Amino acid sequence: MALSRIDTTNMIEDVPQSKIDNNINFRNIIINGDMSIAQRGTSATGLGNGDNGYHTCDRWSFRESGSPTWEFTQTQSTDVPTGQGFAKSLKMDCTTADTSLATNDMCRIQQSFEGQNLQYLKFGTSSAQSTTVSFWVKSNKTGDYNVSLLNNDQSRIIGNTYTINSADTWEKKTLTFAGDTAGAFDNDNNNSLSLWWGLLGGTDRIGGDSSSWGANADNKNVAGQTVNLADSTSNEWYITGVQLEAGTTASDFEFLPYDVNLKRCERYYQTLEFQTILGVGNSIDTTQAAGINTFNKMRTAPTVTLPATGQGAGQISYLSASGNYPSTIGSNSASPISNGSFRHRGLSYSGLTSTGVSWLYSNGACSILLEAEL
Repeated sequence: MALSRIDTTNMIEDVPQSKIDNNINFRNIIINGDMSIAQRGTSATGLGNGDNGYHTCDRWSFRESGSPTWEFTQTQSTDVPTGQGFAKSLKMDCTTADTSLATNDMCRIQQSFEGQNLQYLKFGTSSAQSTTVSFWVKSNKTGDYNVSLLNNDQSRIIGNTYTINSADTWEKKTLTFAGDTAGAFDNDNNNSLSLWWGLLGGTDRIGGDSSSWGANADNKNVAGQTVNLADSTSNEWYITGVQLEAGTTASDFEFLPYDVNLKRCERYYQTLEFQTILGVGNSIDTTQAAGINTFNKMRTAPTVTLPATGQGAGQISYLSASGNYPSTIGSNSASPISNGSFRHRGLSYSGLTSTGVSWLYSNGACSILLEAEL
């Protein structure tokens, strides 16, 4: 069979330049910018004083300061901009209002990043790269909102503002931040950089000038913020399609396969779900021990949260080699071995064969929670 020659003359010319320019894998520094992963759950209520941390969408942290009396419900929402390819957003809904903020009150949504993943930005040198953040946002509350970058290693901050122009309308926003020539990132797995979106700020939090990199101060935290999202229980704020990348222009949002996105999130948080047998243990007198591996290696040795101990539904206990409960169920604990495994220990059990095999057992479905967040 004769082989025909392929004419390649116009092959490159037929590919849009934007597809060539944007063909950079993992250019988005943000993890879970489409809000598609929510391992902890899809709703968290009563978020206010003392509720700093992760509640719904993976990698997105709720942060508050001061002595707030306001409260929010955070949800993974299906309200998204039409025709943009997104299925989920993060929603903040004010449920307890405060029309007169304390001077040091602040609330923001943020994501933080490991220094070893930021070295290519060349911060701390004359070649420090600018970064551009783009995102879709919607709120009934029009006005000016703060977005800030905090260099945690050097305690330096830069901020900017965006304006929601039309109530209850999805709008795409793009902001560019200069590179910091004076503040290098540590090359490790710790929290070197945080990016946040302000939702409210008291007078002590909004009055500074963060338009260029400088020493962090309270009055720069949400500089330029005019909106108080907590001034009415009618207020809502949504965000999705978040991308942070090197350079001064925003490229199209980088969609990743669900499994890839999940694995990136599991570096920081994992839910190990079990049904019946969790592991094989060794019995030494009244002490039991079993090693359990994580799904993927985590950022650091994780904090482990265990199910309740006992024979009830979803509770865990060690069983004898023949599958029987012991005469006395003791207490359970866990300690990390590495960033890829942890040791489960049962103490003060009785009725199990000394120096024998035991089974770490769950009566029905149970979950072990592993956290190595920044």
